[in-house]
Amino acid sequence: MSEKQKKDTTEQTEFRAYCRAWLAENKPGEPPVRLPQSALEVMTTDQLDYLQAWQKSAYDAGLVGCDYPKDVGGGGRKDCQRVANEEMQRIGTPFFPNVIGLGMAAPTIFFHGSDELKKKLLPKLFSGEEIWCQGFSEPGAGSDLANMQTSVVIDGDDWILNGHKVWTSCAHFASYMIILVRSGNEVRYENLSYFVVPIKSALGEGVTVRPLIKMTGETGFNEVIFENLKVPDAYRLDQVGSGWKVAMTTLAHERSAGIMVTPSAGGMTNKEVQGAGTADGLIELARTSMRNGRRAADDPMIRDSIMKVLIRERAFGLGQKRAKVPALCDNNPARLATQIKLVISEIRQETSKVAMEAMGAASTLYLADENALVEGQWALAHMNTYGFTIAAGTSEVQRNILGERVLGLPKSK
Repeated sequence: MSEKQKKDTTEQTEFRAYCRAWLAENKPGEPPVRLPQSALEVMTTDQLDYLQAWQKSAYDAGLVGCDYPKDVGGGGRKDCQRVANEEMQRIGTPFFPNVIGLGMAAPTIFFHGSDELKKKLLPKLFSGEEIWCQGFSEPGAGSDLANMQTSVVIDGDDWILNGHKVWTSCAHFASYMIILVRSGNEVRYENLSYFVVPIKSALGEGVTVRPLIKMTGETGFNEVIFENLKVPDAYRLDQVGSGWKVAMTTLAHERSAGIMVTPSAGGMTNKEVQGAGTADGLIELARTSMRNGRRAADDPMIRDSIMKVLIRERAFGLGQKRAKVPALCDNNPARLATQIKLVISEIRQETSKVAMEAMGAASTLYLADENALVEGQWALAHMNTYGFTIAAGTSEVQRNILGERVLGLPKSK
């Protein structure tokens, strides 16, 4: 029995056995199309259809939304989503396409939305039938989130929304957006409000979605323009002017869940492809890659770099275990979410850099090249890591938060 299982409650033990049995019978096979490395890079309807079908089947089986109340579409369990996630990760299932909905929108709506809104929106969010995106960053307000200019003005029982959001992952497929907007004339944190915005139904009638092509060639994120879009007041989360408080709920779950930086097997059965972006995959790559007439694993510099990655990963894992002990983190719970996002995104970047070194000249071969090692997935993973150290707050912003708000250090001049 594993260490994780020994610590399971009776409910979790029974649920783990159920998850294993169901997954043994229902794990999807090889996908009919090439999948990206994460849900944030889903580009085509073929990719989306395959992944939505997988999320829907897992939800119907009770493996999604486990810890939410039954009256909002959840499973009514206690701390069982962790168990389901561990079992899916153990056998390398595909990722869920509605990653922003599950990791960010669902907890925000649950803690700040009306009962009616929860019952209306959460079931199809959990099932993946409705995809969600996040509208925070703007062309002039990325890391400086409080400087946003997208605004709403009251119009009877509705709000009129105007503005421009950018770097919006999944917007090209999204039915809904969680959005932070300015609802008054005050600057910075005052009079920001938070809404759920139906965008799919308003395409061409107040909403324009334009894809942005990344250096990877993928088009997983977009810019979204709002022109006099009418949003019912029923879609507001919490009080008018409380948007910054609601946004902190979103960001805490985004960072602590690690949804922006966790590599995925993508449903592919090729073990080498599954390992791209991970420490285990790096070790296997070094064992099989030839550089200067010998294995990369026999190069002492490569071996030393791999050990440094493994040490950081081990330390990160121990930090995650600490996070599960309330007495060790109750003094400043926000620190852990910030620290997790900062550290894991940089570990992934460091891992991929070592992989580039291990492959040598072969690291220049990409997805379309039949001679590319591991189907070009390591080169893709390496380029993706730069987005991960920016998304959900740059590494520099995370360090400022830790230094100023956790350690109490003075602001730099």
